[in-house]
Amino acid sequence: MSVRLVAKGPVARRALGVAALAAAGALGGCANPAADEALVAQTALIGMSKATLLSCAGVPERQATVDNREFFTYRSSRIVSYPSAPPLGYYGGWGWPHYGYGYGWPSYGYEVNSFDCEATFSLRNGVVERVVYGGASGGSARLGQCYAIVQNCMALIPQRTIKPSP
Repeated sequence: MSVRLVAKGPVARRALGVAALAAAGALGGCANPAADEALVAQTALIGMSKATLLSCAGVPERQATVDNREFFTYRSSRIVSYPSAPPLGYYGGWGWPHYGYGYGWPSYGYEVNSFDCEATFSLRNGVVERVVYGGASGGSARLGQCYAIVQNCMALIPQRTIKPSP
């Protein structure tokens, strides 16, 4: 089954165009630039020397050595708290102390979100070979937090040129 939208007339076509632009804008509003940069860092930091990595990312939280490979693990986390929206409760009743119907008393709460990331750099012969992200939070939220680990190192990478897609 296929659905085909047909816009007849200039007003209908304009309305369809506005709706398409609004949908594209709404989806673009969900983008997380920090998450995008964290993904770019997984390839951009390959080839970075151990000395440069330590100077831009700092001393790792954990490190291990196996044969001629070193593993540096960095961790970043934050907790964000903000007031939640008041409920739109509805109460009603007659008699003392209630008189009539109306909205309930506002009771405010707090939304608490936790974001974390573990970034493990694999180095062979003193050069970054691979960058792997992990952590309890997932998706764009975790990647955005991973950027906090790699952002100082990304500042050392020469400007990337954007190549047009074929």
